[in-house]
Amino acid sequence: MEEHLVDWSRAQFALTAMYHWLFVPLTLGLGFIVAIMESIYVKTGSEFWKKTTKFWMTIFAINFAIGVATGIIMEFEFGTNWANYSWFVGDIFGAPLAIEGILAFFMESTFFAVMFFGWNKVDKNFHLLSTWLVAIGSNLSALWILVANGWMQHPVGMTFNPDTVRNEMNNFWDVLLSPVAVSKFLHTIASGYVMASLFVVGVSAWYLLKKRDVIFAKNSMLVGATFGLITALFLTLSGDESAHQVALKQPVKLAAMEGLYEGRTEAGIVGIGMLNPEKTLFNEAEEFIFQIEAPYALSLLGYHDIHAYVPGLKDLVYGNKERGIMGAEEKIAKGKIAIEAFEAYKDAHELKDSENMAQNRLILDENMQYFGYGYLKNPEQIVPPVAITFYAFHIMVALGGWFLVLFALVLFLLTKKDIEKFRVVLWAAVWSIPLGYIAGEAGWVVAEVGRQPWAIQDLMPVGVAATHIATSNVIISFTLFALLFTTLLIAEIKIMTTQIKIGPDGGH
Repeated sequence: MEEHLVDWSRAQFALTAMYHWLFVPLTLGLGFIVAIMESIYVKTGSEFWKKTTKFWMTIFAINFAIGVATGIIMEFEFGTNWANYSWFVGDIFGAPLAIEGILAFFMESTFFAVMFFGWNKVDKNFHLLSTWLVAIGSNLSALWILVANGWMQHPVGMTFNPDTVRNEMNNFWDVLLSPVAVSKFLHTIASGYVMASLFVVGVSAWYLLKKRDVIFAKNSMLVGATFGLITALFLTLSGDESAHQVALKQPVKLAAMEGLYEGRTEAGIVGIGMLNPEKTLFNEAEEFIFQIEAPYALSLLGYHDIHAYVPGLKDLVYGNKERGIMGAEEKIAKGKIAIEAFEAYKDAHELKDSENMAQNRLILDENMQYFGYGYLKNPEQIVPPVAITFYAFHIMVALGGWFLVLFALVLFLLTKKDIEKFRVVLWAAVWSIPLGYIAGEAGWVVAEVGRQPWAIQDLMPVGVAATHIATSNVIISFTLFALLFTTLLIAEIKIMTTQIKIGPDGGH
């Protein structure tokens, strides 16, 4: 397939996904923060908490409406730009997305109307229930989408049918409860909770800096920082499990995340470092220009054993017999056997030669786990862009550590009742809002760039997954989407900043 077509198709999907993730995290976390605030209102009967809830609910509604648009477009792109992928896995990949649309999105959309328009029209307990159901529905939507993504990272629960050339689901629960899918869901929604908490704390800090709506700002900040600290701690724990699953299921990604070319036992994690741009698989140059490393931490993080051997990129590309690691060249050979057996099966099927069909089906099944490797031209193709993966991972981790410190510091200063005096902390909270989005986008870069060249891990490279259409069509749609999404982002920022300037009292 034309290389430029694949690159433009990848760029278009990356554009849509990254813009989508600018809108989604705030919805995931702010829904629960609003529900907590409304619960306080229902419990206390305080009009102050009703006013506070309504303000943050308006911000939620603005973000929710714009986030839906990018999500719908992204799902359509699977059919327009990735038709081969959609055919190959439609039976599996489509199921979670269908459930998301029929169950979760329907639930959150229905109760959203009650939540936003139902004040003084329904019983306050039913209104509170609707608010909680919107928050839960938003997260259920994320569940099914992340289950689908988790399956792409680690395909399970299916059988390849050579008659239809499709992977067909044979165990729904294996797909839903895959450790990769579960860890991805928990880590991703936790990042959304942290980002929403940063938003609430940062906006509240802005009010305090402007010396307006002080009581509202302090109470909002208390809820946001408490929710943020709890979820940031959970984010750390879920990140540990996520890294463990990467080590077990996607060792090439783990090696790229740490810039690890040479495998080693008792491997450390690079806390701060700069990759050597001269380093490749083909030379013996040093991996880093400089680094500060935490000893044993990578072995512990990846395999829960400080003495564990962590394979490097060279082990995974060229193999390491001493460690029992199969190299990519051997996997490519097995993949070609699988593809040849598949072609022979189709020929036998046309001739109605049942004996040859059975023989080739057996060979195909034995080598199917390496099917995608058969499309690769050389072993080095399994290595993702190391620098992008490494720096994105370390930016994400560093910012996650800062968010923990910020939430703890804000809560401590709130107990002292004079947080307004600490203007440096307040400005840090304000500027941490964009840092939260940077951390979230960096996490997705690690997840998606780090698994290249695969559309489906080990089964289908990206180049095979793309639709055979004119490159010019993709360039035109890429440009239109870039303009549309940028316009939506600018509109959302303008609408939200206007609403924030108006404040909880509606400008009175």
